[in-house]
Amino acid sequence: MKKHIPNTITCCNLISGCVATVFALYGMPEMALLFIILGAVFDFFDGMSARVLGVSSPIGKELDSLADDVTFGVAPASILFWFLGVIDYPSFLETWRGTIPFFAYIISAFSALRLAKFNLDTRQTTSFIGLPTPANALFWGSLVVGFEMQMTYSTYTLPLMLIGIVVSSWLLVAEIPMFALKFKHWGFMGNEIKYCFVIFSALVLIGGIAYGIIDDNIKLCYAPFCIIIVAYIAVSIATQKK
Repeated sequence: MKKHIPNTITCCNLISGCVATVFALYGMPEMALLFIILGAVFDFFDGMSARVLGVSSPIGKELDSLADDVTFGVAPASILFWFLGVIDYPSFLETWRGTIPFFAYIISAFSALRLAKFNLDTRQTTSFIGLPTPANALFWGSLVVGFEMQMTYSTYTLPLMLIGIVVSSWLLVAEIPMFALKFKHWGFMGNEIKYCFVIFSALVLIGGIAYGIIDDNIKLCYAPFCIIIVAYIAVSIATQKK
């Protein structure tokens, strides 16, 4: 019975991604983001349970990649698909409103490539090569939810979003080392970057949530996540070993 537990948790991740996709297409990005986060929780515990129970299997690895592409590839792309359909367009691009949103699904394709590379790359046991798909999904979901009102009517939103899709897709498969929050020991020496990043993230989250509550805008509480992901990318690039 215990051999089925990790795969069951992985399927919960997959279902969370499917639900997130539906919410996104119905124009409910907050709910979509919540189910992406729930999927990330399941994604964390499926691998842990497999290691603890000693029941890792090839089918579990393949199932995990499929679930991750849905939750962290298709779901955030669907949030962007919806958002690109409701923002203001320059008049000369208005006739392309029905076509441009599909550009968002490039993210799901590159997420699949990222996951396939991860499965075959033996270098990524203690760190990552390229942006992890959960981080990319969290960035796009929190960006749209946190700054929806500010971006919807801006003339700069469309070009910036399209450029962002290209850049994030490239980051998913780029040969850029990125640190992972995996601790071999709990001492500060050797974990300086990880501890500093955790403290920074906690402060940004607390500050963002407090600001959202004070401003009486719950959506702003999600905004810190995209700031944290940008900081994660910047720190990873800045601390690369030459």
